[in-house]
Amino acid sequence: MGALTEVAAYLINTVMSLYLVIVLMRLLLQVARADFYNPICQFVVKATDPLIRPLRRLIPGFGGIDLATLVLALALQFITINLLYLILGGGVPNPLSALIWSLIGIAATIVKIYFFAILASIIFSWVAPGSNHPALALLHQLNEPVMAPVRKIMPAMGGLDLSPILVFILLNVFNILLSHAAVASGLPRNLLLVI
Repeated sequence: MGALTEVAAYLINTVMSLYLVIVLMRLLLQVARADFYNPICQFVVKATDPLIRPLRRLIPGFGGIDLATLVLALALQFITINLLYLILGGGVPNPLSALIWSLIGIAATIVKIYFFAILASIIFSWVAPGSNHPALALLHQLNEPVMAPVRKIMPAMGGLDLSPILVFILLNVFNILLSHAAVASGLPRNLLLVI
């Protein structure tokens, strides 16, 4: 693989992955019923509206889940995989395989979002406890649907919340399972960076 090919693959993966994270953040914030007047939420909405608004006319929501956002995330991941597969010399992948890889990639990205969101919450709870910063409020709202069920199982011990440890373990288990699912589905090793 030449240097230009590697640079092109890196740039495509970086740009598409960053936008995919923003799209998935919009979906996760909707599911968490986050405060969309938060300035960070406003950025997420403004960054994703040009592509989601037209899709909403075609794809209605279902059960509180914005299917248009989910379809956009799937399309972004599908395009990324196809572009990287093409650039890295594999031609065009089987559409069904690319769809399966896209679903695995979206699940892996959601796991990473929660991993880093919980990690950031822990760090900020030590550095700036009781802060009213919009990012901290948003992190709390985003993490609560994942943390609340674990807190019911594992209550705080003397004011110390150990539930993030169990959530980290579960997220890492999901990440391992997704990596093995990607390999089992035939995802080429040079495309594992997408997952």
